[in-house]
This record gives sequence, C-alpha cells and structure tokens, in this order.
Amino acid sequence: MADTVAQPRYRSERYNPHELEPNWQAQWERDRLYEVALWDDTRPKYYFLTMYPYPSGDLHVGHWYAEAPADAAARYRRMQGYQVLFPMGFDAFGLPAENAAIKAAKQGQTVHPATLTYRQIEAMIKQFKQMGAMFDWSKKIITCDPEYYRWNQWFFLQCYEQGLAYKKRSPVDWCPSCNTTLAREQVIELRGERVCERCETPVIKKELSQWYFKITKYAEELLNFEGLEWPEKVKLMQTNWIGRSEGAEVTFKSEQSDEIVIFTTRPDTLWGATFMVLAPEHPLVEKLTLLERREAVRAYVERAARLTEIDRQAEGREKSGEFIGAYALNPVNGERIPIWIADYVLMGYGTGAIMGVPAHDQRDFEFARKFGLKITPVIQPTGERLDGETMSEAYTGDGLMVNSGPFDGTPSGKEGNIEGIRRVILWLEERGFGQGAITYRLRDWLISRQRYWGTPIPIVYCDACGVVPVPEEELPVLLPENVEFMPTGESPLKSHEGFLNTRCPACGGAATRETDTMDTFVDSSWYWFRYLSPHKEDGPFDSRLAERWLPVDQYTGGIEHAILHLLYSRFFTKAIRDLGLVRVSEPFTRLFNQGLILGADNEKMSKSRGNVVNPDALVAEYGADTVRSYLMFIGPWDGGGPWNYSGIEGISRFLNRVWALVIEPPLEIGSADAEVRRELRRAVHHAIKEVTADFEQFRFNTAIAELMTLSNAMTKLKSQAMLVTDEWREGVRALLTMLAPIAPHLTEELWSRLGHTGSVHLQAWPKWDEQALVQDTITLVVQVNGKRRGELVIAKDADQQAILAAARAGVAKHLQGAIVREIVVPGRLVNIVVKG
Repeated sequence: MADTVAQPRYRSERYNPHELEPNWQAQWERDRLYEVALWDDTRPKYYFLTMYPYPSGDLHVGHWYAEAPADAAARYRRMQGYQVLFPMGFDAFGLPAENAAIKAAKQGQTVHPATLTYRQIEAMIKQFKQMGAMFDWSKKIITCDPEYYRWNQWFFLQCYEQGLAYKKRSPVDWCPSCNTTLAREQVIELRGERVCERCETPVIKKELSQWYFKITKYAEELLNFEGLEWPEKVKLMQTNWIGRSEGAEVTFKSEQSDEIVIFTTRPDTLWGATFMVLAPEHPLVEKLTLLERREAVRAYVERAARLTEIDRQAEGREKSGEFIGAYALNPVNGERIPIWIADYVLMGYGTGAIMGVPAHDQRDFEFARKFGLKITPVIQPTGERLDGETMSEAYTGDGLMVNSGPFDGTPSGKEGNIEGIRRVILWLEERGFGQGAITYRLRDWLISRQRYWGTPIPIVYCDACGVVPVPEEELPVLLPENVEFMPTGESPLKSHEGFLNTRCPACGGAATRETDTMDTFVDSSWYWFRYLSPHKEDGPFDSRLAERWLPVDQYTGGIEHAILHLLYSRFFTKAIRDLGLVRVSEPFTRLFNQGLILGADNEKMSKSRGNVVNPDALVAEYGADTVRSYLMFIGPWDGGGPWNYSGIEGISRFLNRVWALVIEPPLEIGSADAEVRRELRRAVHHAIKEVTADFEQFRFNTAIAELMTLSNAMTKLKSQAMLVTDEWREGVRALLTMLAPIAPHLTEELWSRLGHTGSVHLQAWPKWDEQALVQDTITLVVQVNGKRRGELVIAKDADQQAILAAARAGVAKHLQGAIVREIVVPGRLVNIVVKG
C-alpha cells in the first residue's frame, strides 16, 4: 500500500472511542490499508495465519481472545518492515448449520444451511471490522462456496488416482444424534464412555462402506518435526498418536488352521507364550468360539463394547476375560495354547490379537495369575533364576534367553541388548513364521460423512463400470439447493432424485452418485494455500505464489487441534507436494497455542452456565481498543484466564491517561534540564527494549505493563518546557508506535492529532539505544548497625570517600555515638556501625 495521509475524523478534546473507532475503520477501508500485494518483493514476506472460525453468527469473547492478540502480533511484524499477509476466512461447512435445518424441519419450518451460514458470515465480518483487525478481506475464502469446495473434489480425485483415497467396508464409530460416522480423533472419552466430540452422545459401532485417505503412508515422515518451531507438547501428542513400534509380525494358527497374526516388540519371548488373547471385536471370535462357550463370550463382548479405550487399558485395573474354548499352536515350539478374549486388547492397535507372555509382561502376568494360566520364564536376569510358580511380578529387563530352544544362552532384552531380538526375527523369516515389522497406532483418515452440508464426494456408481471418478471438467459436483431435511436427521442427498441419479462418465449408462460428503477437516487441511489466489479458476492455488509465501511463517490457534487439524494439515501438505504442486513439506514453520478465556466463575464459557461474555456489549461501553487491550493484559496469552470486569476498568483508565498525556497541556511549567531529559530517554529506550522482547514472545500482558510504566514516567516528567525537547517527541512517538498494534484506533487518532502524515500503522517499529540505558547514578541502601535507615542516590563513579560522606549526611540523626566501622558493599549498600 502507498503511504496514506491520516486525517482526524472528529475534534473532541476527550477520548471518545465510539466516535473515533468507526471513523478510522472506514478510513482504513477507503485507503485499502491492509490489502497485500502478493507479488511485491520489495520487502521480505511474512505469512501470519490465525485459525479461521466456524460462522456461528456472533463473535464471542473467545474469538476476540484468539484473534486480537494475533492481530497485534501481525501488526508488529508489519512495522518491522515485513510484507505481512494476514488473511481471514470461514470454515463454513459442518453440522451446526445442518442441525439447525433439521430442528426447523421438526417444527414444520424451512431453514436452509446456506442461508443461515451466509447470514452469519456477514454478521461476523462486521464484528471483525469492529475489532479493528488488519485482515486482508480481499483474500477471504468461504469453504462452502463452490469455487472453494470444487478444489476439495479435485484433490480427492488426485488422491484417488494416486491410491491415497480408497473405499472399504469396516466397523466405524457412529453418532446416533448427528447421524454420521466419526473419525477416531472425533471420539472422546467422557464420564467413562466413548462419546461424540460435538454433541457428547455415546457412539455405537456400525458396519459401513466408507472412504478413507491413506494418511498412514506418511506415518514415518509425520514423526519428523525437524525445522518446526512448535510447542513440545504438540509434537509429543502427535508422536504418541502416530505410535510407532518396532518388532515382528508372527503368524499363529488355530487348530482349525485359521491364521492369527500378532505383532510383538519382543519376539525373543515367543517361547514363553502360554496363551493367546483376542480383542472382543476380533472377527475370528465368532468363528472360533465353541458352542458351549458362546453365551458367556457374547455377554463379555457386549460388556467390553460399553467401556472406553482408556478404561480398558487403565493401569492397575483388575483383568477380566473369557476362554472361547479354542486353541492355537505356537509356531516356534508347536505348543498348544488356549485362546481367550480380554478387553485390555484393542482391535484398533496392532492386529487385535496378542500372544500372552506372562513371565515378561505385567498385564499378561496379572491375567495369567487370575485365571491360573501357565507362566514360563524365557529371559533370565544375571545372577538370578526365575520360577514361574513363585514369581510375584513380570520380569521386563534384559538377560539371557532360556527355555528357548536354539537360542538358549543368547543375551537379549529391549533396552540394553537386542541381539536376541534381531536373531529371532531372522530365524522367523527363514522359516516363514513371521517377519520384522514396524506398526503404527495411526489409522487411515475416515473422511465419509452421511450428511448434506459438506463437500460432495465426486464418485458415481455404475452397474457396468463399477466405481467411476467424476471427470475434472465436470467439477464441481454441486450440492442441490432444493432439498428437504428429514426430522430423522438422515442426509437429504439420499432421497434427492436430481442429485442421486446421473449418467456414468465412462459408458454413459445410468448411474448413481455417492451421497456421502467429506469430513469438514478436509476443508481446513489446505485453506491457507487458497488465500494466495482465492478466485483462481484453473487450479486450487497459484504455485508461483506458493513458492514465495509458503510455508506459513507463524500460525496461532488452540492446542485442541493438535491431533486433528494440525496432523491432517501436515498430511495434506505432503500429499500436495507429492502431486508436484509445491516443494514445501510442512504447512507452518512456527506454531503458537493460545490459552482459553474463561468466565468470571473460572469455568469454560458456555450458554448453559450463563457465563458467556458478549464483546458487542463491551465495545458499546468501553470501545474496541479497551476490549482488545484488556484481553491481552489479562495474563499470558498461552495461559488464558478468567474474565474480570474490574480489570477492564483499569485498562480503560490507562488508555484515557495516554490520551491525556498526548492531548492535554501540562499543568505547570516545570524544568527540562539535562538530567531530566536523560531520565526520560532512559525510560523510553528501556521500554522499547522490553516491549520488543515481549512482542517476540507473544507476552502482550507484560508489554502493556511496560507501556503503562512508560506512560506513568512521562506523565510525571511532563512540563511545558519538556514538550519542546527532542526527548519528549521521541518518547511520544515510541509510545504511540508500540501501543499501535494493541490499540490501533486510539493511536491512529493521536498520531494524526500530532500532525504526522501517513498512518501510524505504516511506521517503523522503534529501535533502542543501549547507550541511553546506561545510568549515571546508582541507589544504595544506608544502614546503621544493620538496620535500614535510608537510601542514597549518588554518581555511579563516586569514590568510597564521597559515598561515606554522603551516607553520614543522609542518616545523621541516627548516628548517636562514635562511629567504629564503615562498610561499603559496591553497588548495594553502606553500613555504619555506631557504639554508644
């Protein structure tokens, strides 16, 4: 943007945010102050991104807490000389709008999700502008626009062609309230139940044919966080979610010759496997269970289905299980071992089957002890001989292999010596019993949703041709507008003849469309690419602009997205790279997670609790700058904190003091001698240094505290004589430019009042002078007989004789008696010892 001439919009002598804020917002919009020329390479680029919101209709104070500090940080980078891209859009598909339509249908009314969504977006944009944020609205995206979701479909087709998108029939988590499947990451543990993340309804299992993205292809690469300045907590959460384990896959067989594949990280303990355990959901359970055991086994399976994964694997929980009446053969020694089911084995991890090695796994040990199963030690610790009959717990350390056929005497273990593990894997591979393997806890991303308000999956089904992708030239596959929402919650796409019935792109015969839509996390897994060219018609984004602007330099948002949005975004970026569209492998170089703003009752804000704070009412009372500033002053941004109405009053008084400092004439003449001017300059440059460091670390609360200290010092020193000094003008300029990212309207008005041309938001961030920070005087504590009696301000280079003379003079009334000793601790204190 070219430099603009800032003009005051009103002439009130009092600070009135309700007049000046709308005027400056209109001025910035007229000047297009925040539009970014993406091809301008005269300044280094800085892509600052904050997570875009779902259009709920109103910005609550939580939105302000996420967006206003991010806006301040983006403004700071701009003043540092960067070309800052700070866009905003809306994550517009999803259940809330569709549920509103279903609720209306139950009441005999018609509310279309699109009508509701666009109305809410319009309201939120108005509120964002009221906030004074520097979003570049010319780059806006709305994910429910066909011009956006067309490219979701395009990416799906590319992934389908590359084998990254596929369909399979499998048991999935189903929310009966939302009437849709849930990805594993969208099921949470609550009050001992597995529930839907959105509505907290207990989920059930359902067998469906579903579409998946093959995120597991990138599991190993997703474990590499090199070059990412992300919180360690997020990296650890993703690492644990991916769950990499090294070991071997070994094939056992039932006595009926059914193959039962297990994964183990300790193949060196195979000779100690004395039983097998299947997950209650394992597909072989029904087949292998003997007739006389079926009733008990089915009852156990039903009980296990009601437990959460956390409960099933809880440490110290009493083990439970059922013998299914069948046996398997241990491939390494031919031993016949019983097959059980137990809820501590999960179908979602490994193969859903384990070998029970009770001598060397504590869970297996507890299980074996409870049900009287055999315990055979096969790893012997140095200097000790284990006996399965007398062991009180499993031994999990290193040692020598015993009772292990050809491997007796081989050193082995998981930590110090893995020689036995390596040799056993080779032995298994030579005999065809198994092979070395790496497994991951991560599962492929289930993207199918049985909903209307989402991106249609571009697939048709033809009796002659089978599964047929929609040709690219026929995109987008549009959502039909004239739909009827069922009170049952079932997707209206299933009964919409015009959408459902189509022609096969391959043979031209009759065909039907896929009626599932995509998980809305697909929308948010690449949206920052689209900001670069939101209206591009011949591709999802401009690859040349992506080369210049990506990866995103700074991303901010909540940590609750660590293993959903943030993991999917990394996967999508790598997939887009492999399509040859970009060279970057990661979406966001730096990540910052802000905390959560709480209600005044210290609880999470919610309508049901009645503790939601409406920012519109606060703006009407205090003005946007005060609300912004208070949310940044409330505490560390990554810590969050409770709302406090008394706290906002303090911020309001501070901004009024800044106004008075700049606008109102001093009350007295005062002085502006050299020492006073040095004191002011020292305070100014100390503030510049501290506030700069605070902005670098998103410590807005301490930055504001430092600006308060500076304004107080300037108010104290303000005089008629001081106003004409360079030091005063430098101080006012520094105060306003440092406060500008936090309180953009107030500072713009004051900047204009001072006669400056150009917006304060186009000014350079001030730099501090280390020389100005050097103090000419020091303050020493003066003690008499060890008791503090006063302070002494003296020249920094004063000698000891001068220090003592000044100290005696300062505490003369306490020197009743003969001075017997005088002690000077350099830079700290003087102690005078008196006798008498």
